[in-house]
Amino acid sequence: MFRPLRVVVAAASALLLATACNSASSGGTAASSVRGVTADTIKVGGIVSMTTASGYSKKDTDLGARARYDRANAEGGINGRRIEYLGAEDDGQDPAKNLAAARKLVQRDQVFAVSPMSSVTFAGADFLDAQKVPTVGWGTLPSFCGPVHIYGFNGCLVPMPGGTLNQTWPESLAAVLGGARGKSVALIAGDNDAGKFGIRTFTQGFKAAGFQVPYAKAVVPATSMPSDWSAYTKEILRSGPGGGAPDAVVSVMQTPYNIGLFTALKRSGYKGVLSDPTDYDPGLLAKDATKQALDGVHVLLQFQPFESDSPAMRQFKDDIRKAAGGKDVPLNMHMMTGYMSADLFLAIAARAGKDLTVDSFQKAADGFSDTGTLVGDRAEPRGKKESFGCGALVRLKDGRYEVAVPFKCYPPIPFA
Repeated sequence: MFRPLRVVVAAASALLLATACNSASSGGTAASSVRGVTADTIKVGGIVSMTTASGYSKKDTDLGARARYDRANAEGGINGRRIEYLGAEDDGQDPAKNLAAARKLVQRDQVFAVSPMSSVTFAGADFLDAQKVPTVGWGTLPSFCGPVHIYGFNGCLVPMPGGTLNQTWPESLAAVLGGARGKSVALIAGDNDAGKFGIRTFTQGFKAAGFQVPYAKAVVPATSMPSDWSAYTKEILRSGPGGGAPDAVVSVMQTPYNIGLFTALKRSGYKGVLSDPTDYDPGLLAKDATKQALDGVHVLLQFQPFESDSPAMRQFKDDIRKAAGGKDVPLNMHMMTGYMSADLFLAIAARAGKDLTVDSFQKAADGFSDTGTLVGDRAEPRGKKESFGCGALVRLKDGRYEVAVPFKCYPPIPFA
């Protein structure tokens, strides 16, 4: 007895569909079934604060990422696949734009991964994690600490309870000051999520290193830079022992804010140590006023200083030069954050093998570790709870950066 033709066709179609699904789920050769992955390409995009209301820009993060992807492609790609880097979307430091950028990259551009992600806002984090998009960036926000698919290139810098704290900044400043015992530090940050978490973590870190922390506030408006810093400087300068000035003022803010704060402190006669985590940028030295405002400032680095001469640093400089069209461009930390975001993504993707899927990427990440990189030793999933614990301090002196405390890895401390 013969079955109707339509039944045979339906059965055959179902068999073909099942075969295709099985091929996709097991990796097979159906690379197109994985978002952003074809037989010979991996599509990647970035999210970076290229423009901001204050004028602060992380645009060179994009150049750094491009430099690393270019070298990967020149070396044959990742397991035979070329990186198709779409460049970075500009979120303007706006949470709504950050989420919109994440949606665009996934829903319209169909990227496999987002790397780099560098901003003071990460409103797109929940969306990217829910969509199972491997995302790598500068782990300065809580969203880099825990979510399954999100990674900090140097680990989790703002951990939650149960994680650990990087002690590079406190221990390095202790070295500058001749020890932490009897010394006081004032901490100041912007009134936003990043600033509040920064104050919380650095307060614990500096106290654990032996410092007194009489002033620790996230009070500076994050969306409009003060024209008058006197209200902040007066309070800071009276916060030390006996109502005097603290031994060090640590700013957890961006460059335009630091320039304003440090200029005001110097005009008030402050002679202590000034430090921040953002002003390692030779481009800032082009203006005399900026150079003067930042003179003597100790800048925290979470990577090897550009002044070092390691093989990895020479490779970084060569890659940047090529990506910049063969020109020697002034190096800055944003180039490094983009470069190392791309580097971590590439390292994990390479270990995932030829059968690249989100699942294979995650499995490779769960057992990942390497040593001797520009940010020190790396390991996952340890990086979900703690930073990789390495860094240095550079000091701007007479218009040039010099290494004040060499690159070193410090034991982390538990974060409560």
